Amino acid sequence: MPAAIGDYALIGDCETAALVSREGSIDWLCLPRFDSPACFAALIGTPENGRWRLKPKAKARAIRRYRPHTLVLDTDFQTSEGKVTLTDFMPLRGAHRRLIRIIHGRSGKVRMTMDLAIRFDYGLTIPWVTRNGADLSAIAGPHRLILRTPVAVHGKDFHTISEFTVKAGETIHFELLYADSFRAARPRSARIEASLKKTEKFWSRWAARCKYKGRWSDAVERSLITLKALTYAPTGGIVAAPTTSLPEQPGGALNWDYRFCWLRDATFTLLALIHAGYHEEARRWQAWLVRSAAGSADQLQIMYGVAGERLLREWEVPWLPGYRHSSPVRVGNEASEQLQLDVYGELADVLHQARTSAKIGVGDFDLQFALLEHLQKIWRLPDHGIWEVRGKKRHFTHSKVMAWVAFDRTIRGAERFGIKAPLDQWRSVRQEIHDQICRLGFDSGIGRSVVRFKETRREPAVASPRRLFASQR
Repeated sequence: MPAAIGDYALIGDCETAALVSREGSIDWLCLPRFDSPACFAALIGTPENGRWRLKPKAKARAIRRYRPHTLVLDTDFQTSEGKVTLTDFMPLRGAHRRLIRIIHGRSGKVRMTMDLAIRFDYGLTIPWVTRNGADLSAIAGPHRLILRTPVAVHGKDFHTISEFTVKAGETIHFELLYADSFRAARPRSARIEASLKKTEKFWSRWAARCKYKGRWSDAVERSLITLKALTYAPTGGIVAAPTTSLPEQPGGALNWDYRFCWLRDATFTLLALIHAGYHEEARRWQAWLVRSAAGSADQLQIMYGVAGERLLREWEVPWLPGYRHSSPVRVGNEASEQLQLDVYGELADVLHQARTSAKIGVGDFDLQFALLEHLQKIWRLPDHGIWEVRGKKRHFTHSKVMAWVAFDRTIRGAERFGIKAPLDQWRSVRQEIHDQICRLGFDSGIGRSVVRFKETRREPAVASPRRLFASQR
């Protein structure tokens, strides 16, 4: 059974990510990208669906921590035999995706065990494993994983296993490298210790750019590092999560694939980065947005792939039982085809804040104007809302408020930067949306806004709920 969801630690290289349990088991990893088929899928299956476990043979107490200002994970295992530290990390921006594990002997002599089960295609495909000198190569179709370690390993029941002893002061390296199976040249990698120092240096320098120095600086820094780890470096896209099909409720069926870039989520992430001083990340995200949304305005999606892919068709994975039997397991996301009006407002707001607070992207009004012209035609329609309901479309109050935000922020931006636009027409639509929300999205009897319009009831008197709206100045 996989560990509790909150018991997994994240490591990554800004192109993909792995989840490491407290027991030293990597139960989730997609290669070479966040949205690639998993080669370790035990998180939503069983150990037979792929994992890499490295831990003491005897019962151990584990204490984990990230190295300061980095995404390098250290796990201390204390046993009756002695103590070892397992260091897990993924080097950044190399020619190949690499996952490195280092065992450091701290005291005594600790017997260790390794169990590596590589299963490509979300735990389905067992690779063909061969030796090439000191390397162990696992191949299936286009995929190849190469294991490099000085420890003697052998195969058993389609697993690669090993038992070895680590003495105090001893260090043992393990490297798992992903490469295309159809390339003849054997990829060579950098020295392990040099890769570790380079990785630590990257994250430390990146974290040092944070402008926030207040009471919660440690928590803010760790949150920002996590957000950076969810960024796909080649394009600037930001995934909502590195996993698929973790359940909203244990044993439930609301299990979705979140390895894509939601416009809504990414805008909030972008604002966090801007406020913390990471303007380069903001610029790269905006460039990703412009490329992804390019085309006809009526084809704007609520989410895209990490490189801006649009076809995110959803399908179920029948051979995986799901996280602790929460099924079905899904790949792709049908919500990509939904109408969610609020994304227009979130985009307009974040672009406005980027221009005014970070001086970013003043020249991308053409895209924003095109989206607003389309929103002017559709804002009266029901939609699926921020909850991405899979059923009848509704008139959600939040969706209408964010449609108002789209017009408000675009108007304010055009006014501030002197951009020619049909402002009188847009102001009229903004007021129309405002008035409708006050009529249908606010219940004067209870003194609060409602989740969705109730168009069949008698409309309540307008109670001027102006707290719903930002200033129109």
